[in-house]
Amino acid sequence: MQFVDFHLMPWPHLPADFEDKYESAWITCPNRLYDPKEGHLLYNRYLDELEYAEQLGFDVVGVNEHHQNAYGMMPSPNIMAACLARRTSRVKLLVFGNALPLYDHPLRVAEEIAMLDVVSGGRVISGMVVGLGVEAYNYEVNPTFFRERFREAHDLIVRAWTEDGPFHFQGKHYDFRFVNPWPRPLQQPHPPIWIPGSGSIETIEWVAQHRYTFVAIPFSPLQVVKEHFDTLRAYAWEKLGYEVGPDRLGWPAFIYVAETDAKAREEFEEPFWYLAKKLLRMPREYMFPPGHTSISSLMRVTGAERRFVTTLSSWKEVEEGQYAIVGSPKTVLEKLREGIKVLNCRILLTSFQLGNLSHDLTVKSMELFAREVMPHLRKEFP
Repeated sequence: MQFVDFHLMPWPHLPADFEDKYESAWITCPNRLYDPKEGHLLYNRYLDELEYAEQLGFDVVGVNEHHQNAYGMMPSPNIMAACLARRTSRVKLLVFGNALPLYDHPLRVAEEIAMLDVVSGGRVISGMVVGLGVEAYNYEVNPTFFRERFREAHDLIVRAWTEDGPFHFQGKHYDFRFVNPWPRPLQQPHPPIWIPGSGSIETIEWVAQHRYTFVAIPFSPLQVVKEHFDTLRAYAWEKLGYEVGPDRLGWPAFIYVAETDAKAREEFEEPFWYLAKKLLRMPREYMFPPGHTSISSLMRVTGAERRFVTTLSSWKEVEEGQYAIVGSPKTVLEKLREGIKVLNCRILLTSFQLGNLSHDLTVKSMELFAREVMPHLRKEFP
């Protein structure tokens, strides 16, 4: 098993009447609601939590990328990873960004990831992201070109890491006369590449073709995650003739551990709804702008049976769909054990802080998990 402590770095101070006054926590959420002084405290608090994960025995710490929103305050995950590179010594650094279609200069991504890999001593995992539809509005990128730009940028970056320079790269969207990055990454041939996905068939097939690690995006029920994994396995076996190992599949899970089941729900439920009803609030057209997602893929990621977390209205629905794994150490262990067996995966992308959950409760949950859950899962799923 690989245990990832993944952080969204949310803004936890949206007003109580936010849903009545504002249509979205993304793009149009007024930045007057952001307080830089409080932001200073939050960034350092969140970095402290990620650094503590190394002490608790996690294998990987992860950060991601979003822009102009209260959901996650990391427009540059590379900066967060750079902070962590010097404050940790063993744990791997998962950069889930960069959102390649947003950049007219993806060579910069190749350079910065190489720098991080060298500084950290070869501990970087490069997460390459197509990006949500909402991201197209942030940088005014035509959503119909998102996937083209992603694939072309990926090819440029991998070649920059692996081929001797200088060489000329010419594509439809990018043309660089001189590709010759200094430094080059420490890991050879290049840092591991992990790809997150919401279930679009284009992403799943592309991941299979490149034999990369696939990590599902949270906010969907466990059964939907299983469908994504099964689709990837079937395509890889039937079309490409290889078997996707469980070490190439990641399950994202919001986890909260407390002394009892009742106490866990009492402490975690309000922060969970803060995430679902405030931080994920946005008009549908922001998530699915025309051209960003194919019709076939749109049918896969929407529908009643694939209920997104924002549509939930009761804690019973949360528990039945396993949108979050919440309870005593015994309960959390049993639920995770069963989920890992159902999914047949060996990467657990945990998130302990979400919404407006306090630092003290976040740390308490992490400690209980590391002490009373993680060792048992390591033993059972070597």
